[in-house]
Amino acid sequence: MEIDIIIPLYKPGKELFTLLDCLESQTIPVSNIILMNTEEKYFHRLVYGTDFSHKYKNVKVFHLSKREFDHGRTRRRGVSKSSAEIFVMMTQDAMPEDEFLLEKLVEHLKDDVAVSYARQIAGPDSDVLEQFSRRFNYPDQSCVKSGEDLERLGIKTYFCSDVCAAYRRDIYDQLGGFVKHAIFNEDMVYAAGAVKAGYRIAYEARAIVIHSHNYNCRQQFHRNFDMGVSQAQHPEVFANIKTESEGMRMIKSAVSYLREKHLSKKIPYFYLQCFCKYAGFFLGKHYRRLPRRLVLKCTASPDYWQA
Repeated sequence: MEIDIIIPLYKPGKELFTLLDCLESQTIPVSNIILMNTEEKYFHRLVYGTDFSHKYKNVKVFHLSKREFDHGRTRRRGVSKSSAEIFVMMTQDAMPEDEFLLEKLVEHLKDDVAVSYARQIAGPDSDVLEQFSRRFNYPDQSCVKSGEDLERLGIKTYFCSDVCAAYRRDIYDQLGGFVKHAIFNEDMVYAAGAVKAGYRIAYEARAIVIHSHNYNCRQQFHRNFDMGVSQAQHPEVFANIKTESEGMRMIKSAVSYLREKHLSKKIPYFYLQCFCKYAGFFLGKHYRRLPRRLVLKCTASPDYWQA
């Protein structure tokens, strides 16, 4: 079984070397690691003076400009560089917890399972709200989701994350791959198409990557604006499924979590954070009604709008 790993890069730091070492020490060997690097100069700054190409012989680097980067198109290009029967999408800031990540992740990729995604746990420098967010979205119980779960799980049926996810290439090709132009959610759009085609999505809680962000309110606003844009652009996925109910469930759970941890003083800031998220999301869903200059102020991805 051949497995390739595809990682979009932007301004990589020395952590990239640690990530590559972790991937090359997995219990299942990796055929190729394909790096889709945005802006060649940043990559050369990192590897200057190292024996990078000699040490990482199975790493292939492809460069693109910042204006060329797109959540969907860049990943499609990465997949086109691979001929492996299974490819794994990752991000540069996701670190495998152990050497069994790939082994556990690909266990589900048989029968009618199209993609399997990993559990994300917060890093040691993450704040309590980020720790809760990871626990809420990535519980310790694995599951396999299908169209039969839509009534019970709603939007969670389509939940998938390219922070770390393994794909079957035969099904990927059959479904047409990632959307060509995506500001966000290329993974969920693909997962939704797979579910509607009769395939299933696996979540493997034993396959773990360390991945978290301490976003401030402004960053949350921008991120959720792009999320709202993505949902507005894909009504075939999101139009008939309410996402707000899942948000309310998260808010109630987070408040209870903070009280249990005797951190009630953080609740006002959490509410402010929620307001910024919802404001960004609401504006994003209605971006077509906004003047372009406002869209460019709201988005986290201004280059997307230049394409």
